[in-house]
Amino acid sequence: MDRTAIGFGEGHTPGAEWFDELRRRRIKGPISTQNRSLSRSLAPETLAVHAGTYEDPITGAVGTPIFQTSTFLLDQASYDAFADGALRDVPIYSRYGNPSQWSVQEKIAALEGAESAVATSSGMAAIAATVYALTNCGSHIVSAYDVYGGTYNLLREDMPSAGRDVTFVDPLDLDAIRAAVRPETQLLLFESLTNPMLKAPDIRGLARIAEEAGALLVIDNTFLTPINVRPLDLGADIVVHSATKYLGGHSDLTAGVATGRRKFVDRIWAQVLRFGGTLDPLVCFLLERGIKTLALRIRVQNENAVALAGYLASSPYVEAVHHPALGGKGHEALRPEDYRGFGGMVGFEVAGGDERALRFMSHLTLPYVATSLGGVESLVSMPANTSHSSLTRRQMSTIGINPGLIRFSVGIENVGDLVEDVQTALKTACEVEDR
Repeated sequence: MDRTAIGFGEGHTPGAEWFDELRRRRIKGPISTQNRSLSRSLAPETLAVHAGTYEDPITGAVGTPIFQTSTFLLDQASYDAFADGALRDVPIYSRYGNPSQWSVQEKIAALEGAESAVATSSGMAAIAATVYALTNCGSHIVSAYDVYGGTYNLLREDMPSAGRDVTFVDPLDLDAIRAAVRPETQLLLFESLTNPMLKAPDIRGLARIAEEAGALLVIDNTFLTPINVRPLDLGADIVVHSATKYLGGHSDLTAGVATGRRKFVDRIWAQVLRFGGTLDPLVCFLLERGIKTLALRIRVQNENAVALAGYLASSPYVEAVHHPALGGKGHEALRPEDYRGFGGMVGFEVAGGDERALRFMSHLTLPYVATSLGGVESLVSMPANTSHSSLTRRQMSTIGINPGLIRFSVGIENVGDLVEDVQTALKTACEVEDR
C-alpha cells in the first residue's frame, strides 16, 4: 500500500537540519494531507469543530476514525523517516505517533496558535516531559509557590535529584520573580490562573523576564483554555494543559498536551517517548470529540461562574469570594483585552470554617462532591482535605487557603438551579443545623 498517496509522510521533507544531534523538522505538524488544515484567522468556535479532523479518503467519514493499532506496515516512507530522524511525521509505531494523535494535536495547536503539539497520557505527563526536555542538569527553574500540587511535588521532590534547582516565588510579584532569576535559569513555569485561589499572573510581564534572562516561559493554561486566553500570543514559549479538565470536558478521560513552536515540541515529544506517556488512540478520539464543543461549554461556564460568584459575594453565609470577574487582590495584572472570560472555577470561604463547609457540601443536591474540574457537571471540594491536605494550617494560610474554603467547578447546568441549590445548602448548614 502506498501510504504517501493518502497523505502520510507529507511532513517528511528532505534536507532537515540537525539539532541536538537529532534531525528535526522546522515545520508545523505532524500532519497528513487528510487532516483538515484551516486558516488560523478563523474563530475559535470554528477551529474547535473543524481543525485537525482526519477526512478519511476510503470511507468518507466526517469524524476522525480511531486508529486502534500499535504498529503500522513498513514501507519506503518508513525507512526514509528512520534515516532522516522524521519519526514524528510518518506512522510507524503508536508510541512515536498515530493519526488519532495527529488529529487532536492539530486541533489543540490551532486553538492555541501554535506550530505543533504533543498529546500525553495525563497533564502531569505533559508537564514532567516539558520540564525535563527544556532544562539540563545544573540548570535553574523559577515557579510559583502555589502552583498545582502535582507540579509542585515534581519540582520540589524530583528536580533536586535530577540536578535542577528550583526557586518558588509569589506569581504576582514580578520584582521577586526577576530577582529569583540566575545566569543558569532555563525555565519559568507558571499558571494562567492559580489553583485554588485563582490569582492571575501578568503573562506579558513574565514573558519579558524570561526573554531578558534567555529562559523559556511555560504557562499551564488548564484553568482558562485557549477559548479565554492564548498565552503564546502574550509571549509564552510553551503552553501545557491537563486535557482531563476543560478540553475533554466530560470527566471521562485522562490526558495532557504541550504545544508551542515545533523545535521545542519535538524535544518534549522525544522526552514523552522516553517516559512512555503516549496517549492511547481511543482517548485521542474522545478528547478530539470533546474539544468540538469546547467553545460552547466554556461560554456557559464563564457566565455561570460569574453569576454564582456574584450571588456568593452578597451571601451572609460567605466570608470571601475568589473570582477574577470580581477584581481585587490577585487580579490587578489582568488586561481585559487579553481575555475572553475567566473559566468556570469559583473559590469561596463558608462562614464558620471547615466544619460548616463540610456540612454545606453534604446538603448540595446538584454538584458532585469530587476532585477535578472542567466537566459539564459541577464539582465541589475542599482543598484543605484534598489537594492541599499535606500542608500544615500555617502553610495553607500563607497561600490563602483559609478555613472554610470551597473550590467550586461550575458546570453547564442552569445557573438559576445552581444558585438555588447553593443558597439552600448554605442556609441549612449555617442556620438550621446550628439551632
